[in-house]
This record gives sequence, C-alpha cells and structure tokens, in this order.
Amino acid sequence: MPVLGTNAQRMSARHWRRAFALWLAIAVTESLHGIARALWLLPVVGPLRAHQIGVAIACALIFAVAWAGIRWLGTQGLAQHLRVGLFWVVLMLGFELALGFSQGIAFANIAAEYDPRQGGLMAFGMLFLLVSPALAAKTRGLR
Repeated sequence: MPVLGTNAQRMSARHWRRAFALWLAIAVTESLHGIARALWLLPVVGPLRAHQIGVAIACALIFAVAWAGIRWLGTQGLAQHLRVGLFWVVLMLGFELALGFSQGIAFANIAAEYDPRQGGLMAFGMLFLLVSPALAAKTRGLR
C-alpha cells in the first residue's frame, strides 16, 4: 500500500481545478435546491420536515454530481477521493458561513444547523459530501 504523499498519490493542479469545478456545480445545484425547497416544500410540510427531506435530497444531488464528474476528475484511489471530499467540505463550510453571515444570520444559528442534538442535519450532509467522491468512484468501478 502506498504511503500518502508518494508520487502515485499526489494530486496535480489539474485535479484540484477540476475538483473546484465539481464543487462549484454542487454549490449551484444545492443553492437551487434550497430555493426550490423554500418555495414548494416548506409551505406544504413545515420547516422541520422540509429540512429533513431537504438533506436527503441534497445528498442525492451531491452524489449525482460526484457520480457524473468522477471520471473527468481523474483521481485514483481512496486517499485522493477523500482529499477531494475534504476539499469540498472546507469549501462548502466557507460558502455556508459566508452566505449565512451575508444574510445576517448569527453564528450560533448557523452552528445549530450542524448540531444533531438541536435537530440540525448538516453535519450528516457534510459527512456525505466528504465520502461522495469515493462512493461515486466505487459505483463507477474506478480504483
């Protein structure tokens, strides 16, 4: 088994640019999903149920983008796929914080979305985001 950081495990600048492009596709998809959820699902089922359903749909959308782009991404092996997933998580956390702060949402309210004890499910969504490149590669039959 290769040691992390060997030439076989290093990711090129091209990989990182493509990982960023796929994350951008995820962010746009998730933003549109959030708008649709607020417009159509929230009024029908209420905030808690809309949030619960929304996390499940978000995971499906994340997986769809990862599955569609994993061959193009060109990464190989679990270590590289997890690096991409971690990169996506860091970018998404930054995006979520910036979006929340720009809308005047207090940090405590943003943090509550990540705390399952307070009904927040975003931590599960971020965990899924972390492993989605590896899952996509596995289902596509890649190493």
